[in-house]
Amino acid sequence: MKTEVQFKFNRFLAWFDMIIKDHGFLRLCYNNFHKVDENLYRSNMPTPSRIRDYSKLGIKTIVNLRGVRKDGGWLLENEACSKHNINLIDFRARSRAAPEKEMILKAEKLFNSIQYPALIHCKSGADRAGIMCALYMLIYKKQDPEIAKKQLSWKYLHIKWAKPGVLDSFVENYSIDYKRNKVKFMDWAKNKYNPKKLENSFRSVWWVNRFLDDILRRE
Repeated sequence: MKTEVQFKFNRFLAWFDMIIKDHGFLRLCYNNFHKVDENLYRSNMPTPSRIRDYSKLGIKTIVNLRGVRKDGGWLLENEACSKHNINLIDFRARSRAAPEKEMILKAEKLFNSIQYPALIHCKSGADRAGIMCALYMLIYKKQDPEIAKKQLSWKYLHIKWAKPGVLDSFVENYSIDYKRNKVKFMDWAKNKYNPKKLENSFRSVWWVNRFLDDILRRE
């Protein structure tokens, strides 16, 4: 009896953690779910019921860009993915810094190894999901950077005037070189791209940062 009570209490704590502490109540109103192409979807942090629905779409892999967190949302996501035979991959990405070269190389391996259809998500589905979907377009689909740019858009609640705007600058920097000499993205990322230089040159708007960080609690 004690074990059953403890189990129910732990589940209550997990749901409280996800809905209240992680602001999941906002995601109950809007899931920021979009189809990128025939193989890929993107969204904000999903609930177990949404994971069930995604399994009915045929999604075989979910990529969690928040990394291993051991919080309620992460535990519930693991449980739901296991229940519905979806492979959950924890992949750490950042929203307020230029993508590291190591992360780009890991993203290349990820896109070439996972089972599709797949879903990529972060907390809000705006910034980290945006840059990973842009990388998917550049690395896996080998699309023009102008197409990749569309994954970083207000449509997905991405705001380029705040710190996550460095992600826009990243794609734009590649776009400039691509227009000049048609350099392949991975060649550019390995040989020419300079994350520190990009970060030092980027400027965001302070009050937009305050709005995102202090009011919306973006990560």
